[in-house]
Amino acid sequence: MDFQLPAADDPRRVVVRDWIANHPNPSGRVLAEAGYVAPHWPAPFGLDADPIHQIIIDDELSKAGIRRPANPIGIGWAGPTIMFAGTDEQKQKYILRLLSGDDFWCQLFSEPNSGSDLANLGTRAVRDGDEYIVNGQKIWTSGAQHAKYGILIARTNPDAAKHKGVSYFICPMDLPGIEIRPIKEMTGASTFNEVFFTDVRLPAANLVGEQDEGWRLAKVTLGNERVSLSTGGVLWGSGPTALEMLDAVRLRGSIADPVMRQRLASIYTEHILLDLIRMRTLSARLRGEQPGPEASIRKILADEHGQNVMEVARDLLGAEGMLRGGIDNSERGAHNGLGGGGGVGLRALEHPGWFDGYMFARSLTIGGGTGEVQRNIVAERVLGLPHDNDVLKGMTWAETQKTSSR
Repeated sequence: MDFQLPAADDPRRVVVRDWIANHPNPSGRVLAEAGYVAPHWPAPFGLDADPIHQIIIDDELSKAGIRRPANPIGIGWAGPTIMFAGTDEQKQKYILRLLSGDDFWCQLFSEPNSGSDLANLGTRAVRDGDEYIVNGQKIWTSGAQHAKYGILIARTNPDAAKHKGVSYFICPMDLPGIEIRPIKEMTGASTFNEVFFTDVRLPAANLVGEQDEGWRLAKVTLGNERVSLSTGGVLWGSGPTALEMLDAVRLRGSIADPVMRQRLASIYTEHILLDLIRMRTLSARLRGEQPGPEASIRKILADEHGQNVMEVARDLLGAEGMLRGGIDNSERGAHNGLGGGGGVGLRALEHPGWFDGYMFARSLTIGGGTGEVQRNIVAERVLGLPHDNDVLKGMTWAETQKTSSR
């Protein structure tokens, strides 16, 4: 595909600029109703925009300093899954409000005893008439303390195989029996939470898709998660972009250190490569394909890119980089002045939130599927390598150590 962006007089740019002229300070609701929050989605919630058209819209909104609603899990993960398998009633009830940012969402997938083996979950949902009774525990739930809804997977058939008997639900976070306990992080904030379910009665109407077939939908969510976590800002779609960080560096003056100049050039190169992969992924989505291994490839690159950006900012700031902002990353994209809106808040690197961004960046290669898990997906689905168990089967302990050290 052609990766060159159209010129400033392209008719599609003119349409967006005319709309902005008539809506200079649009609310999230106005953006959503115009189809500008997720323009690649089908109507009536999007514009069926192709990758170039979507990037044109992104570019024009950014130049005008217009931010989309900060609702990464709702827009990036829950929305695409509901669009894929939800009922018409569910789409009408939830989609526009999550796009507008009126309803903030969280994800209730990870559990203390399952780790990266997500299918080995223990949370149970037992059908009782028109309700499911849910008991169990989730952990590392970003923004649960602020969320109105969560996407929940729970085991509905304990006798089925591990990847069967799992169902996918929309869970109101204010139901009786739900307890949310924030987890204090080294940033000083509480992005993540533990969530406990004790005899929670969840309406059967909140089941997405078929009972016991939720693992298929969980994979749709995880694929979109890996796309969503690697778009926009370098902190899982929030925070600054690489270009905004480079703009801030320019405002500080020239860089004499050749090593630092090379690091900045590498960050720019990473940014461009990630944009190209993003366009390829969007092209696949427009062909009706769900995210595949390319989502894992992009997440691997984007996570390490985010860490690189934050490490360079820290090194440029020196001792100032130790200032603390205490910003909660679950709301990072909304009001911390670290990204979006055409560089608002990034006119200098002295903003205290850079400390929080650097500290939070340590989690990028862990959350949403660790870098090791993503590399296994790439190895098996792209390179055709055997599963780890197949490789290690029959090997002596010494042989496994030689293999793991290569």
